[in-house]
Amino acid sequence: MEDLEQVYLSPLPDSPYVKPFRLNYTQNGKKKTWDLLEVHDSVAIIVFNVTRRVLVFVKQFRPAIYYNCVHPNDRDEDFIDTKKYPASLGIALEICAGIIDKDKPVNEIAREEVLEECGYNVELKDLHKIMSYRAGVGVQGALQTLYYCEVTDDMKTAQGGGVDDEIIEVVEKTIPQIEEMLNSPGPLASPPSCLFALMWFMHHKADKYRK
Repeated sequence: MEDLEQVYLSPLPDSPYVKPFRLNYTQNGKKKTWDLLEVHDSVAIIVFNVTRRVLVFVKQFRPAIYYNCVHPNDRDEDFIDTKKYPASLGIALEICAGIIDKDKPVNEIAREEVLEECGYNVELKDLHKIMSYRAGVGVQGALQTLYYCEVTDDMKTAQGGGVDDEIIEVVEKTIPQIEEMLNSPGPLASPPSCLFALMWFMHHKADKYRK
């Protein structure tokens, strides 16, 4: 995951994942514009292993985090110096998640993500919808749907770690470790949706499983 080299910037071609555009509108009689990104909606799943009382996370390299850790003066080089800026700067700790890019029910996609990323084979009835909310409201506003599921060691039927060329590491944390994470002053390499999910878990589920 941290074997990173030949990092450089290039213009954005047509992308199946991100489409930049400008929205023009008139508000209170004044003409305005706003630059936006069209992206896929997504799912996120809180996965709690009740056998060992640990939350299941995924760790992966996020180019956007890495880029924002590189000083602007160093972004203009032909190649970013990966000795000065190692891959570890861009590694994020997140809950299981994925984009909605298939013509399937959202809960089916969530089930697939749990299996592909974390290796647990859950039934649709095991997935409990918490809520849907808008993410990246400054430039995206895409819809993310959050689920919660409880798993056991016996439900682990695959290694996890993603599919195709994904490089994902499965990480487990105890409830005290989650509390420590949420009390950290940061900066944390975790998205707000993950932190919201952890706070939901601590408020609604954690007391039941404290040792």
